Amino acid sequence: MMRGGFTTGAAAAAGVKAALIYFGTDEIVKAVEITALDGTPLKIPINRVEKISDTVKVEVVKDSGDDPDITNGVSIFTTTKITGNEIIFRAGAGVGRITKRGLQLPIGEPAINPGPRQLIKNIAQEFNIAGLEVEISIPAGVEIAKKTLNPILGVEGGLSIIGTTGVLRPMSEDAFKNSLIPQIDVAKAAGFEKLIFVPGKIGETIAKKIGFEAAAIIQTSNFIGFMLEAAAERQIPQIILCGHIGKLIKVAAGIFHTHNRIADARLETLAAYAAAEGLPAVEVQKILSANTTEDATQIISANHLEVVYEKIAARASFRAERYVFGKIKIGTILVDYAGNILGTDFFGK
Repeated sequence: MMRGGFTTGAAAAAGVKAALIYFGTDEIVKAVEITALDGTPLKIPINRVEKISDTVKVEVVKDSGDDPDITNGVSIFTTTKITGNEIIFRAGAGVGRITKRGLQLPIGEPAINPGPRQLIKNIAQEFNIAGLEVEISIPAGVEIAKKTLNPILGVEGGLSIIGTTGVLRPMSEDAFKNSLIPQIDVAKAAGFEKLIFVPGKIGETIAKKIGFEAAAIIQTSNFIGFMLEAAAERQIPQIILCGHIGKLIKVAAGIFHTHNRIADARLETLAAYAAAEGLPAVEVQKILSANTTEDATQIISANHLEVVYEKIAARASFRAERYVFGKIKIGTILVDYAGNILGTDFFGK
């Protein structure tokens, strides 16, 4: 079995917890325990704790387990100060800032994603502390970021502090794909004939809000095609794809392994469907020049062309059904980062 690890966000949260322990007891701990956002307990080693004036600086060395993560072994520093009535996040050396629209944070914010922010807020609540200033730095981050998509996406100056839950699970492709299949077997054994396939947490959250039972919600990660085939082999009659438009628009284009290093036709697909609905060429060019799919949706909204999403949802359903040779009836729900439903294609429409 492959060994899991923890995200940069979990490393930062562990650093904050070590700092707060020091503030309260003067104890320099060697490890801390935190709870990931999915409930997984994590024990994270602390490399160094240092008091500097009215702050505590902590070093945590990232451990990615058996995942070939680019930040494995990198030092992540948090400098924590107790102050005020709110939690303020700052980007230190090697941590980027948001410079383009379409990401999960507004322009100008430190590239510390919502998951890590929530982990740190949870730590503060553990200690009944209302106000903190937390600066996160990764000295090697500037150089490492050059090997990522961050500069293209508009994260400048370093890395993003990421992690949806805090847990880093190994991404050896065959092992990871095979670990996903049991979800289908369990749901089928429970009597579910309609499953909800979600490529990530955004789709899962929406599926639950809509009212689908948690036991019928299946995580596919980027392996949508693989999971559709597995479902067809198990004679699952109905599936609804529910996820962020940036993932599922690829399915509409016939892309069933949705990692951006495999294939990426998000903006081109959106531009083509918008043009087919009458979007002027100058606006089509804006979509092609957009930073992200989320950014491009603003152009669709400005031109009151939301019908495009219904077309894309229908095409995703069609392509997915064709991928499994019609063995499964498939519907699609497209959402944005904020959890708004953009377009749907349900059975019978």
